[in-house]
Amino acid sequence: MKRRPIILATGGTGGHVFPAEALASELLGRGRSLVLVTDARGSTFSGTLGRLPVYSVHAGTPSQGGIVARVHGLIATARGTLQARRMLEWLQPAVVVGFGGYASLPTMLAATSRRIPTVVHEQNAVLGRANRLVAPRVSSIALTFPATAKLRSHDHAKAEIVGNPVRVEIRALRANEYVPASTDGLFNLLVLGGSQGASIFATLLPEALGGLPAQARARLRVVQQCRPEDIAATHGRYKAAGVIAELSTFFSDVPRRMAAAHLMVTRSGASTVSEISVAGRPAIMVPFPFAADDHQAANARALSDSAAAWTFFQRELTAGALRDHVARLMTSPDELVLAARNARGQARPDAARALANLVEEVLARHAPLQLVHSDDRLAGDGGAA
Repeated sequence: MKRRPIILATGGTGGHVFPAEALASELLGRGRSLVLVTDARGSTFSGTLGRLPVYSVHAGTPSQGGIVARVHGLIATARGTLQARRMLEWLQPAVVVGFGGYASLPTMLAATSRRIPTVVHEQNAVLGRANRLVAPRVSSIALTFPATAKLRSHDHAKAEIVGNPVRVEIRALRANEYVPASTDGLFNLLVLGGSQGASIFATLLPEALGGLPAQARARLRVVQQCRPEDIAATHGRYKAAGVIAELSTFFSDVPRRMAAAHLMVTRSGASTVSEISVAGRPAIMVPFPFAADDHQAANARALSDSAAAWTFFQRELTAGALRDHVARLMTSPDELVLAARNARGQARPDAARALANLVEEVLARHAPLQLVHSDDRLAGDGGAA
């Protein structure tokens, strides 16, 4: 005999996958049995999630696009919900945890309709649309930010601040305090633009940094993520500007790069903001202007309002303004140290443990000890709980 599994339902983007990965590692360490439910992208997951049994359900985006696209999204969501109901009847989970994204919606709708204990985790400072749809029905809501917009007043009672789980390698950076560059030493600038880079950084940064005095340009060492179609042109811009830059579409060693960074320039997705906070690194943030409900701006403000980062909005940002800001920070180590310290103060490095504790509290409250036969078809799924 063994207890029923915990289901993790997540979308396929990094902002949803990273916290699911962190929670999976924590729960497996506690001896829990897990199952992952997502859309077709789940077959490409690596790491801990890649080792879990994976179920795929249909999913759509019923709130985006024109009428035809919305109808197709509703049909896909309805199909996925029926699939998920059959899957849940078979798996008999003890609790279902959703991480947002429309790929999680069918499973969460099915779980709440079957009165299975449920938790949703919100990574951003604005409650996402999928989580917004199920929030009134779930057992508990785990938040990253204390002031999360779009959370209904009657749902506050079941909300708990746990933070946004980050990778173990990022948490390890807290062991070392931020050390600024000397005023005449090498200055490492790390530029990350989300999962695929940001084209605006490919054009704006070389122009801004090229406008620095020669002495400042000689100090700079830029590491920048770029889209494949931008790399060649960006390399040429940096070369013409006299700035040494290492460019790539993907860095497999981001934690090491963050450890060496004196300043970061980034978008402000949930994972990026959380990792900057946990690592304690000063950052210039340029929110992606087309993010749903402008949630990246809200994420960035959560840090900049605490003097832990500097926020520039893309529609207003010029090469000259960025140049002047970088130039000032390169000669203001005390300001960088203060921002790094404030960022660390905003972090919740134990978020994975806090979220796992909440999941187990919900499980204990609603399903103290639900057992299934040991010959259940999940045998061998990563260990009994």
